[in-house]
Amino acid sequence: MSDNIVAISPENFQQVILEESKTKLILVHFWAEQIPESVELRDKLAGRVAGADNFMTLATVDCAAQQAIAQQFGVQALPTSVMVKDGQPIDGISGPQNDQAIDEFLGKYLPKPEDTLLAQGLDLLQQQKVNEALAPLQQAYAIDSERADIKKALADVYLHLGKIAEAEPLLASIMMVDKDSYYQSLIAKLELAQEASNSPEIQALEQQFAANPDDIDLTRQLAVQYNQVNRVDEALDLLYKLLLKDAGDSESKKLLLDILAALPDGDKLAAKYRRKLFAMMY
Repeated sequence: MSDNIVAISPENFQQVILEESKTKLILVHFWAEQIPESVELRDKLAGRVAGADNFMTLATVDCAAQQAIAQQFGVQALPTSVMVKDGQPIDGISGPQNDQAIDEFLGKYLPKPEDTLLAQGLDLLQQQKVNEALAPLQQAYAIDSERADIKKALADVYLHLGKIAEAEPLLASIMMVDKDSYYQSLIAKLELAQEASNSPEIQALEQQFAANPDDIDLTRQLAVQYNQVNRVDEALDLLYKLLLKDAGDSESKKLLLDILAALPDGDKLAAKYRRKLFAMMY
């Protein structure tokens, strides 16, 4: 049984119904073995609530054994389910329920998939696990590309990863009402990243490279500099072109593979250049 599914008795009534309902929703379901519809609904509710530990607890009341508790809630028919917040009933359903009705009822209270993904991504970002935070936030954005909180979180990860081109349009699409302090900090990060990506050192290397495009050492130096300021696509492109000229260029190949290894799992850029390397070899 899930940690957020409990059977209610006089011993834990105070703790679950009154105390826990101050920090999360408690769905109290009244059932009895002799009423199959109430058992069926109990099991369906359990399946949907399982895993939502931080948001909701399913508190089941066996009316045959806990008649006093059922009377306290004024239950007159089974099945009955009551949503409790801060010790007070706020909503409920009564009678047999089909799947659609159950989903509509719980949908008002359980987090949406994008909420869970956003929370997961933000938690990983707070732990400095930036590469791991990317996937859930991209999934959340794929579900709802209009939510400003998802856009800002994803832009934050992109900036951490140096993906300026990806972060910029996300931040540009934020409406005025959502331009809070978090947004302002991201804009500041974006501006700093843009300045760093075109530093005087890189400009000087680019001028030298333009004058000596066949200089292998210079090409590698520019690729390394590009990678350091997160212009990763340009760095990989330079190294890949060196390998096209000389597939045995082990130093350029090592640099390219090191850059690929540092990219997050599932990164499209990594997949693109791994395919290119594979095609070159076979």
